[in-house]
Amino acid sequence: MLLARPHHPLRLRSCFARLFTTPSTLTRAEPVIPSRRALIRKRIAQIDDSAPVAPSLVDTFGRQHNYLRISLTERCNLRCFYCMPEDGVPLSPNERILSDDEIIRLATLFVKSGVTKIRLTGGEPTVRKTIVQLVGRLNELRQHGLQSIGMTSNGLILHRQLARLVANGLTHLNLSLDTLDPFKFEIMTRRMGHESVLRSLSQALASPGLTSVKLNVVVIKGLNDSEVLKFVEMTRDQDLSIRFIEFMPFTGNKWDKAKMVPSADLISRIAAVHPGLVKAADELNDTARSYQIPGHRGSIGFISSMSDHFCSSCNRLRLTADGQIKVCLFDAKEVSLRDQMRAGADDQQLLQTIGRAVRGKKEKHAGLPTRSSSLTRAKPVPSHMIMPASFSLRQIRHSSTSNTPSPPKLSHMDDAGRPSMVDVSKKQPTKRTATATGRIYLPRIAYELITPTSSAPASSDISTSPLLEKAKAKARAKGDVLTVAQLAAIMASKRTSDLIPLCHPLSLSHVSVTLTPEDHPEDARNPKTHGLCHSVLCKATVTCEGRTGVEMEALTAVSVGLLTVWDMLKAVAGKEMVISDIFVAHKAGGKSGDFIRDEC
Repeated sequence: MLLARPHHPLRLRSCFARLFTTPSTLTRAEPVIPSRRALIRKRIAQIDDSAPVAPSLVDTFGRQHNYLRISLTERCNLRCFYCMPEDGVPLSPNERILSDDEIIRLATLFVKSGVTKIRLTGGEPTVRKTIVQLVGRLNELRQHGLQSIGMTSNGLILHRQLARLVANGLTHLNLSLDTLDPFKFEIMTRRMGHESVLRSLSQALASPGLTSVKLNVVVIKGLNDSEVLKFVEMTRDQDLSIRFIEFMPFTGNKWDKAKMVPSADLISRIAAVHPGLVKAADELNDTARSYQIPGHRGSIGFISSMSDHFCSSCNRLRLTADGQIKVCLFDAKEVSLRDQMRAGADDQQLLQTIGRAVRGKKEKHAGLPTRSSSLTRAKPVPSHMIMPASFSLRQIRHSSTSNTPSPPKLSHMDDAGRPSMVDVSKKQPTKRTATATGRIYLPRIAYELITPTSSAPASSDISTSPLLEKAKAKARAKGDVLTVAQLAAIMASKRTSDLIPLCHPLSLSHVSVTLTPEDHPEDARNPKTHGLCHSVLCKATVTCEGRTGVEMEALTAVSVGLLTVWDMLKAVAGKEMVISDIFVAHKAGGKSGDFIRDEC
């Protein structure tokens, strides 16, 4: 058992070396004949070959690194708001990206040094055209000790390649899917494709060649944490591992501690519904703590990078798409193996560089909040703790509480306090979407006019009075209330810049407006409904390809739509109707990031 410890092969070699070279030892020991010397050297070589990893992959804390993550590309076909800005990131020129041969050379060097597990990542690895062939070439490294080939994918186009990837040696697959709601998927990823991801998942679960299929879910409070139990339910009848990941700070994703849901909270929620939840055995280097629900085929896991980091057992190294070795995801330091290879370095020189990088690995990822940072208490985060908008796939800058927050500033005021239109000329046109909602509360008589088939009780005797019948006739003469209001809302959204002085004129690509009558007699005494039991909900979604957002266009559509309802019905209910609850429900696109308002 002693020889299994990482440094003992070296100590053994040192002891034998002293045996051969120390005069005092030789005088007391039995003379070493040439044949015995050869046997001893052979035994040393056997011990070195059986060592868990080579010394170059052992850091100063004794951690052995047998897991290599290889990024195949910086490109991605999604724009998940917590990972990448909507406009993407500056990409390295193609000539700076590792070639297939360079990837295989480095992978071979790592595997011969003790790496047993390789995981392919990105960006999105499936966008690399040679992905299938690369997996096949990596599979040939099994003769040198490689045991598994994994991949992490967003699943968008994976279903087209999965069968060939598995045939070429892919054994483990992690899919990323943060929501089971197609509409919310488009909000979070800024792209369509929810159905394609589910297709890839279904295909993976039906693939006998895959040893493991896992689903990664980044949990964000107020956005998708309400879906946690739905994800858990997926493990009932499927051999699937759902892994809930704490929202982590990366430059550009505007990380907010109040949006991070600690794993302990999720475990409590799940245990309240599944009281039989039990802790499952974890392997030493697992990033996820695994749990099992009795009767479920699959399992669930929690990756607590923020509230309970797993640095002490970290066995991971990373190779970026442009050939840099990263010893920790949260360490900005990188060393270029690509430049050394292209300068003619041999394998021994590359190993020396790798060894220096590994020995420089810190005990834990510094700069991030830890358990002592009161992460479990969701409090508003000062503006100076929000991540800056700049972003790099490799470089990660940490927020600092020592910075002084900038004072709030109105966007439509210049430094002298004069009204000024925002300059958006330097921004690139991107897809932007906003949805706004609002309500107009109505008395029953007005509600009956817009819902002639309503099941509401008949109005009081006053409804038969000549004056009221005349008012009803006047209201009906204006046309169908909801249809006219819908048209007015659409037209208003397109004229927003004419109505609001400092709004930019935008070419809208789509405007959708719905007006829905609502009957809620149980709220008759609710102050929020102003004592009225009926209402019309107006919802407007506006989309454009532009340099600035469309929140104002959505708000204008809702406002004018509700005003039109008021105008159409004022003859019968002008004194009672109330317009309220107008707000932006959610938005996507732009540097300010995406959000979904909790009230909706």
